[in-house]
Amino acid sequence: MAFQFILNITIAFVWMFLYNEWTFSFFLVGFIVGALLILVMRRYLPGDYYLRRVWNVIVLLLLLLRELISANILVLKYILQPKLNIKPGIVAVETELKSDFEITLLAFLVTLTPGTLILEISPDNSTLYIHVMDIRDMDIITKSIRGTFERAIMEVTR
Repeated sequence: MAFQFILNITIAFVWMFLYNEWTFSFFLVGFIVGALLILVMRRYLPGDYYLRRVWNVIVLLLLLLRELISANILVLKYILQPKLNIKPGIVAVETELKSDFEITLLAFLVTLTPGTLILEISPDNSTLYIHVMDIRDMDIITKSIRGTFERAIMEVTR
């Protein structure tokens, strides 16, 4: 991935040399041309196409934004109700993530969403214990975390 990025930067500078223009717009056009060349030649280059991982990071950030907005709306609905009708509890979520970075990123993303908080991670890094503000259906909470954040993290890191 780093080799492809450096190659893309080099192609962008060569593009600027060929046109003898030292502006950001020519660098950007050269960068796009380089990205397209690398896309066409990716079979002959080591590793996976590097912009795919960049795209996965953007998707993860958009997923976080969507979850933040929906969780904030849900918490706002709880706050504005005349009678507080919640059932807080702790959920144990099994995870397929292996590295410390992946688990830390998952804990960070879950803790950032309102209404959830990571309490503890098991010593073998396979289970996260999460305090949830409203725990009416544990299966939906578990599937939501595993289906959104965990899947997106695996696409970014693997």
